[in-house]
Amino acid sequence: MKRIAIILALVTTVALPFVLRPKQASVEKADATLVIITPHNESIRHEFGLGFKEWYRARTGRVVAIDWRVIGGTAEITRFLEGEYTAAFQNFWTGKLGKPWSSEVQAGFQSDPAPTAPALVREARAAFLSSATSCGIDLFFGGGPYDFIKQATAGRIVDSGLLQLHPEWFRPETIPQAFAGETYWDKGGRWIGTVLSSYGIVYNRDSLQRLGLDREPRQWSDLQDRRYFGEVALADPTKSSSIAKAFENILQQQMQRRWVALQAAQPSLDAKQREAQAVREGWIEGLRLMQLISANSRYFTDTSQKPPIDVAAGNCAAGICIDFYGRQQEEAVRRRAGSARLGYASPPGGTVSSVDPIALLRGAPNREIAVAFIEYVLSLEGQRLWSFKPGTPGGPEHFALRRLPVRRDFYAHQEWKALRNDTETEPFAQENQLIYRGEWTGGVFRELAFIIRVMGQDTHPELVKAWKAINAAPEPIKSKALAALQDLSMVGYDRAKGDIKRALGSKNKVDEIRLANELGSEFRRNYARALELAGQ
Repeated sequence: MKRIAIILALVTTVALPFVLRPKQASVEKADATLVIITPHNESIRHEFGLGFKEWYRARTGRVVAIDWRVIGGTAEITRFLEGEYTAAFQNFWTGKLGKPWSSEVQAGFQSDPAPTAPALVREARAAFLSSATSCGIDLFFGGGPYDFIKQATAGRIVDSGLLQLHPEWFRPETIPQAFAGETYWDKGGRWIGTVLSSYGIVYNRDSLQRLGLDREPRQWSDLQDRRYFGEVALADPTKSSSIAKAFENILQQQMQRRWVALQAAQPSLDAKQREAQAVREGWIEGLRLMQLISANSRYFTDTSQKPPIDVAAGNCAAGICIDFYGRQQEEAVRRRAGSARLGYASPPGGTVSSVDPIALLRGAPNREIAVAFIEYVLSLEGQRLWSFKPGTPGGPEHFALRRLPVRRDFYAHQEWKALRNDTETEPFAQENQLIYRGEWTGGVFRELAFIIRVMGQDTHPELVKAWKAINAAPEPIKSKALAALQDLSMVGYDRAKGDIKRALGSKNKVDEIRLANELGSEFRRNYARALELAGQ
């Protein structure tokens, strides 16, 4: 009996919390599950997941569940999709078609082969593009145009048919095909921008006061001020496409400024020659600016979400981030702590408004629902979630997403202004707009990220040491040491388009590693020379 009593006591102890817990709502049974891979954060996933389920049920009477696949940033998603489609197509090619697999076929089916390519490679490419090869996922939602263009080139994303379903949406007055040099949707319908993204500086007002900075940062060049030493938070541009895009904006601004200056100084110079000179000189000036910002940095992190968090905590005074990370962190600090210590600014004339696209993946298991999700995100109902305040009619349930809708007609609804966050920001009516010119830097986007990583991250200890010594040196020693530090002739524009591009495009990873080691050694020699000239 004693043993039974002990057992009953144990059972009661274990069961009591379950008996007394509040009654839980039953889990709703779904008629279908939509699978979406995304780099978007939990706030966006929550609001669009909830909004779409309600919208879809109102239209169809059906209940849909969303299976969000979150594996990291767009770089990780790209690698994942490549691996999944390679495995799926190999199974289709060898199993169903009975064809031999080879490294040539593996490489060839993912891009348009040259006319001289082996017949089997050209056949593999044609077979893939006409197949419903699937990775088991329906949609790719969020990232940058660069990543989606790569997926389109590989053939992993396909036309959703939305351009034909809603032709009235794809007009200059609604969603322009391009704006300020940025492409907003693919003419083949393979990807469509859903929301605008710009880039800027998040900063902590308390930290600025501590450092003796009486002016909030408004331009990229403000972050090269020596008083920011050890106080700037940066992300690795080879890991984050949004930060790589921010750095590209810095370069584009310098190129554009140089172009304008040359037009005024040398009006008789041939236009093409003037443009080429502006691009090459602006490239170096942009890299020099990023080098000094890197010299002031506390770290380079793998995730672009970390800088705004660390700046909010006061661990860093400022950081570079995508606009909505800065605005969302500003919102969180104000809501939780009732504090206005955090600020965010997009440099005037220093950033474009690019898009975060969405795309239907080849072989999507739930194509009809996936297309409906794209339709919802681009409808005015979906667009309101990006900008409306939480709890407002048609707005998000809980999270202020603090993003700018891609639809131009959204901003024409004056009656919505009181319901919106960031009403002072009008992306289609900016003065001093940076015009993105893809022909300048689009072809060296990956090369730029690689150079910045080697210049500022891989050689960070040596760069910081030299920069500290330069700032402590008197003139004219300081100027001579700075000139040595900023001799960037080894990473000129022509080299970026030449052997750096060839090494990064090589199938042999060793070529990239070898180049990183060579460039790292060249930078370290410069930094050592600068340190020596500074008298240390």
